[in-house]
Amino acid sequence: MVQNKDENSKVRILEAATRLFAVQGVEGTSIRQICKEANANLCMISYYWGGKQELYQGIINNLIERQTQYAKSFLDFNRDFAKMTKKEQIDHLFFILNKFIDFFYSGNISKELILFLIKEQQKSFFFEKSQVFKYLTSLIAAVFNSSIDDRKTIFKILFVVSQINSPRIFSSVILSRLGQDDFAQEDIKIIKENIKFYISALLKEACIA
Repeated sequence: MVQNKDENSKVRILEAATRLFAVQGVEGTSIRQICKEANANLCMISYYWGGKQELYQGIINNLIERQTQYAKSFLDFNRDFAKMTKKEQIDHLFFILNKFIDFFYSGNISKELILFLIKEQQKSFFFEKSQVFKYLTSLIAAVFNSSIDDRKTIFKILFVVSQINSPRIFSSVILSRLGQDDFAQEDIKIIKENIKFYISALLKEACIA
């Protein structure tokens, strides 16, 4: 029973820390604030993580792990894109982007976690650790017959990620205009269509499709 109580405290701390870090940042958030928000004992953070920075890193690691586990349900990270036809590469790219739009907009993760994730994506080390991002970068490079270090490839992946994220970043404005509290399936469909239109335009410009 005590163990269950401790585990509940751990979950509450993670959720409270995610909310506070997303809004106030790490430096603007104290351990005392986190514990008050989580209704948990101060010593629980030391017990599970050691300190605030370790707790912050724990949220990042958990995020990347959740993202990776989700991707493993439909991706083979060892897939050789060179053995795929161009059509297969393009179809695969649209498939992956649709799956991750579902991940971000269909209630798989909380709004606070989304906000936290968007902030973390602005830091280079997040992408260095993300197996999913490396996979997507390699696929886009293959589709456009370029290298992962090519300047245009770097910007393409940046713009793709930005277009997926932007409705979430401006969600308060968008949802207010729509008169609703969250994104509906119709909205998710529109986001997917816009991403497909953007990629299709890039392919046409590159004389690939």
